[in-house]
Amino acid sequence: MALYIGVMSGTSLDGLDIALIEQTSAIRLIATHYLPMPESLRAELLGLCASGPDEIARSAIAQQHWVALAAQGIHTLLGQQRLSPEDIRAIGSHGQTIRHEPARGFTVQIGNPALLTELTGITVVSDFRSRDVAAGGQGAPLVPAFHEALFEERNGNRAVLNVGGFSNLSLIEPNAPVAGFDCGPGNVLMDAWIHRQRGENYDRNGEWAASGSIDPTLLEALLSDPFFATQGPKSTGREVFNLPWLEGHLSRLPQVAPEDVQATLLELTAHTIVQSLQAAQTETRELLVCGGGAHNATLMKRLAERLPDATVASTATHGVDPDWVEAMAFAWLAHCCLEGITANRPSVTGARGLRVLGAIYPN
Repeated sequence: MALYIGVMSGTSLDGLDIALIEQTSAIRLIATHYLPMPESLRAELLGLCASGPDEIARSAIAQQHWVALAAQGIHTLLGQQRLSPEDIRAIGSHGQTIRHEPARGFTVQIGNPALLTELTGITVVSDFRSRDVAAGGQGAPLVPAFHEALFEERNGNRAVLNVGGFSNLSLIEPNAPVAGFDCGPGNVLMDAWIHRQRGENYDRNGEWAASGSIDPTLLEALLSDPFFATQGPKSTGREVFNLPWLEGHLSRLPQVAPEDVQATLLELTAHTIVQSLQAAQTETRELLVCGGGAHNATLMKRLAERLPDATVASTATHGVDPDWVEAMAFAWLAHCCLEGITANRPSVTGARGLRVLGAIYPN
């Protein structure tokens, strides 16, 4: 038996997810802890997603604050479980993505793993994406291999959908390597729009979107982005889909009511997920949803309506809380790195071959 901790901070920037898993022949979630992101740190990390003044120094300082928050959460979790740092084999730390441009040969996650090791007294494995990018891959998504390990299917075609800031699919089929790719925006545009219009960080249950109507002209304009015409392997990020991108489209159209924009953004998320799934996997029997989008009742209803022949359900129906799948994945990726197990999937990222992912910072 070995215990690992996974730390995940996604593109939504709402907080840090910390998961403790037991790794034997199976993967078992033992405990979790969540830390909300301080607004000042969230604003600075968002600012670092685009070029700006003194960004090298700002990045170095921001990651010190990020690590201090992560270390605080890890010590809290250990205390709650009556564990010591010596009981944990490693921390798998994703860090915070501030740039992701695999077409230009780089992806950047900040999170100062050396400092995290120093503050926790635990070996840290981080920088999981770079090796895949160096091998010609997208460096993302990385979770399909974990989804395959967790939700292996022998009786039909299953897909696992993660809806965080962006949405990505893992396609699990009997006797076939797992496939997967980013579909496009998940919550990122909906979160940005409701924050701009109403000062709220997210649309609870998709209620504001449900109060509006889809604007077909706006939807068509959004879907014209070249990303949606590409086939996997593919990944994306805030460099492509952001509030200025949305506002650029809105500026070229007659005025659209704010709630109708939100409804259209939710339809954009649902449409691109379903379109991607139907193009890549025929006869999907089951779509399991994790990430924050699993709690958006309006989005879940729309996915079910558009996929009448599949069961659409949260990963909770298989005993895995949808909020903790990604943090668990990075704990598992730390295990793979220390054991020399390849954890990328060329069928997902387009890398030249299987690679062991991660850089190790020993305690």
